[in-house]
Amino acid sequence: MRITSRRKAIITFLSVGVLLAGLAVAVGFGWIILNWREGIRVVLGIIFFGAITAGLILNTIFLVREIRRNEQHDTFINAVTHELKTPIASIRLYLQTLQSRDVEEAQRREFYGLMLDDTDRLLGTVEQVLKAGQATAKKFHFAPVDFSQLVEQCVQLARSSHHVGSDLIRYESPAKAQNGADLIVNGDSDELRTAVSNLLDNAVKYSGEKVNVIVRLESPDPDRVQLTVQDHGVGIPAPELKRIFKRFYRVRNRSLSHVKGTGLGLFIVRSIVSKHGGKVFAESGGDGLGTTVVIRLPRSYT
Repeated sequence: MRITSRRKAIITFLSVGVLLAGLAVAVGFGWIILNWREGIRVVLGIIFFGAITAGLILNTIFLVREIRRNEQHDTFINAVTHELKTPIASIRLYLQTLQSRDVEEAQRREFYGLMLDDTDRLLGTVEQVLKAGQATAKKFHFAPVDFSQLVEQCVQLARSSHHVGSDLIRYESPAKAQNGADLIVNGDSDELRTAVSNLLDNAVKYSGEKVNVIVRLESPDPDRVQLTVQDHGVGIPAPELKRIFKRFYRVRNRSLSHVKGTGLGLFIVRSIVSKHGGKVFAESGGDGLGTTVVIRLPRSYT
């Protein structure tokens, strides 16, 4: 795999930082050995060289993080630009065709349908970007939410939008929890719906040609509600499991090159779940072994 210029820069900064830190340590120890009988000077020397070494290490870490952040930001800009440009170009082409040619009614209706699909794709991208900003800044309006009903609605919407049946996106939910009460959480219903929908969309997109998604809602104990979304798709390597919830981050995998996205979906999920006092994490056996994403939220009885 060809190393990008930014990765070369990271390696260069890291190498220089390690070299300078090692040099500082070597000089420091050499100075201490030569002056070990000078009590106060040795102590001051240790503090001085320790500060220099720590500064070099922190500076190197900061530079590497900034380079990676800029790389992710550029990837995001490229992805969003593509997601905006492609449907606009498609809509423009259909409109030009309708304007310049006499099109049969059946084909005209087909063009209208395709343009509506492109419009939905365009709107989805814009909403995704706006949601990413709102997820960290917006004040949520909390109220009791029937989480079971909300998840069921999201599942039905996912089946409709992705044109799949109930056998491909299966929903398993207990009618009641262990003590007979509904599965209620205290939260913002719109934001929770966004989080659940993002998980379902990701599960379908990364399932590949054969969609097989299982959605399971349960109450593992009296204080929590747990939503599990499991797919049998491309999977995620172990080192990537925590990074996928970062802003702009997308797993580097050639088999995912056809999957479009902005790298914001799981970041939005994590932000919403965190604001509801919950936790989200992902599990996967690796490439080709599917992915399971779990959301845990505090349960409410009011």
